[in-house]
Amino acid sequence: MTALTLSTQEISAMSAEEVANLAQRLEVDDYNNPFEALQDWHLLRAIAFQRQELAEPYLYLLDIEAYDEA
Repeated sequence: MTALTLSTQEISAMSAEEVANLAQRLEVDDYNNPFEALQDWHLLRAIAFQRQELAEPYLYLLDIEAYDEA
């Protein structure tokens, strides 16, 4: 399985279906090497920052925890 690398403009033009496909790849976790998985993970993270509404159903894949820095 190959990972995607996209620019900021390409991320802003992504559809919900494309994000779902990305999340599916991360779910299946059938990559040729761990770096491809990491690229997809970073891509989903970038989508979560730029297009939160698209990534919201898949935030569990990012395993982001809130930290109390107080």
